[in-house]
Amino acid sequence: MVIFARRDACPIIKNVLLLDSEGRRVAVKYYTDEWETNSEKLAFEKSIFSKTQKTNARTEQILMFENNVVVYKFIQDLQFFVTGGDDENELALATVLQGFSEAVILLLRGNIDQREAFENLDMMFLCLDEIVDGGMILETDGNTIARKVVTNIMDDETPLSEQTITQALVAAREHFARSLLS
Repeated sequence: MVIFARRDACPIIKNVLLLDSEGRRVAVKYYTDEWETNSEKLAFEKSIFSKTQKTNARTEQILMFENNVVVYKFIQDLQFFVTGGDDENELALATVLQGFSEAVILLLRGNIDQREAFENLDMMFLCLDEIVDGGMILETDGNTIARKVVTNIMDDETPLSEQTITQALVAAREHFARSLLS
């Protein structure tokens, strides 16, 4: 039996942001045209950072901001944000946030800091691509997301927990290069 999901029945992600502790971009993806220019996107990021800066969001927090639902979480010096429309289900957004943060923790081997994230930027973007496509949620399990990021690089018999960061990085770069060429 084939079931067709209507796009308006599924939660739509507007953006996923990974910012550093000063509100600068690490890895961001926008899935709607609500913010048309880069300056509008940067202004939104600065506003959301300013609004949440004084919180201690070690667990998921929810915020209504400019007719959007924003779910966010801070881990060490990285700040994770997932934005949806004001009518989106907060639990769906929180699930995306949880999957993204868990995958990043796995991919960075627990070294959740700005420098590590920048050194592994290709894996951060591959991670985002595994989670959301065109605003539609594809995957929310952190282990599955991290595995998919490195799967095409490593042999399928090596578990992610046994790979070295160098192996994972080499594999992610090769996968990224292959995806650009195809």
